[in-house]
Amino acid sequence: MSKPLSIPGLGTLTDGADLLSLDACSDGTFRVGRDGVERILTPADGRVEFVVFADRTLAYVKSALGYAAYYPVHPVQIERPVRAVLMDLDGTTVDSELFWVWMIEQTTASLLRRQSFRLEEADLPFVSGFSVSEHLQYCITKYCPDQTVEQARRYYFEHTRREMREILEGRGRADAFVPTPGLKDFLLALKADGIKIGVATSGLYEKAWPELVAAFRTMNLGDPAAFYDAIITAGYPLGHGSAGTLGELSPKPHPWLYAEVGRIGLGIPCEQRNHVIGIEDSGAGVCAIRLAGFPTIGMAGGNIIQSGTRPLCQHYCESLAEVLGIIRHSEVAS
Repeated sequence: MSKPLSIPGLGTLTDGADLLSLDACSDGTFRVGRDGVERILTPADGRVEFVVFADRTLAYVKSALGYAAYYPVHPVQIERPVRAVLMDLDGTTVDSELFWVWMIEQTTASLLRRQSFRLEEADLPFVSGFSVSEHLQYCITKYCPDQTVEQARRYYFEHTRREMREILEGRGRADAFVPTPGLKDFLLALKADGIKIGVATSGLYEKAWPELVAAFRTMNLGDPAAFYDAIITAGYPLGHGSAGTLGELSPKPHPWLYAEVGRIGLGIPCEQRNHVIGIEDSGAGVCAIRLAGFPTIGMAGGNIIQSGTRPLCQHYCESLAEVLGIIRHSEVAS
């Protein structure tokens, strides 16, 4: 796309060159020039395909595990006053990516029975930002196709549960989970302004909770559950002899985590969604916020630019202080 386009639901895409044109959806359901389809666009990472009609747009969210879905794309704009802020956990609230990539690496090493195994630089975009099972499926496909996701999950939870116990007990890697720069001042400023704060993460509870505890311990802010107005995680993993909860097949870029924290956790009705701002540093998260119908602020430092999802953000910021300026409407960002 060589010039800005006005896309129903997505608005005017001034950085449209980041969206690639397709002749058809990857599942074959829609094709350009048929059934009213005017164009089909996808970000560089190819995780979501936007099917554009004259008066509406559908988003096709693909799945590495075979459960894809179509969603309507709602138009968004920031409306005042801002009533709530929804934040991603990893990368936006807590610097933790290197730790979780290490866990995927350790799991793959266990599958290969080769503890010296290391992921390659080219693997990094595929082992962060999505569900655990999708990360593991990628590694299995590339490195050990004779193994299964189920076996990988067993190793993964052995490693993570050991490390989480160590961290909650004050041991473990000291650099595993640290607050992002400016987080304490940002959270306290939102509280002072009477703005509700929610966290939504594709991480399971047993992963997310130690992250929040470690970060709040560093910031001396007490109990995260008492501070936040809502915390939504991907729930609990299915295990032998115990029930799991929905989470592995509905992670970002599906909208459900953000829809849940906004509508159920914070009680914001759908018709007031534009009074809610979502903050993300990943392409999958940006798509999840947009498909949940919330205006989106992208954060530098993640993979938004690389994923090609910058055009889906209302603003793109280098710091949480810059985000606060937008929320307070005291400065303008692009």
